[in-house]
Amino acid sequence: MNTVEHPTTLIVDGANVVGSRPDGWWRDRPGAAARLVAQLAAALRSGALDGPVLVVLEGAARAGVPAGATDVPGLRVVHAATDGDSAIVAEASALVTEGAEVAVVTADRALRARVVAAGATVVPPSWLLTRL
Repeated sequence: MNTVEHPTTLIVDGANVVGSRPDGWWRDRPGAAARLVAQLAAALRSGALDGPVLVVLEGAARAGVPAGATDVPGLRVVHAATDGDSAIVAEASALVTEGAEVAVVTADRALRARVVAAGATVVPPSWLLTRL
């Protein structure tokens, strides 16, 4: 698996990262998404993460955080119209086509293969969680 020190753009598979911690997230998916976005915002503010960071939310989790830019520079939330994986691949492909370096945070094997084929690198949720 690839590692990344400073990606130009970090795309976070919200469902996969939230699901990597057995903290009861399944009882409140919108709340879990809101907590993840708040942690990402705090990490950006503190310098633990460099932006830009894009977090993709799907399903019920979308209700936890509005789509679009946040009040934190470099943090954007994308609501997947259907499945999160397709939205992540589309965002990664578009950014790579524009010349950006992209790292996707996920442990999903099928998604990893798709984003690597699009030119992005992949890091596991543990990489991100140690920075939050």
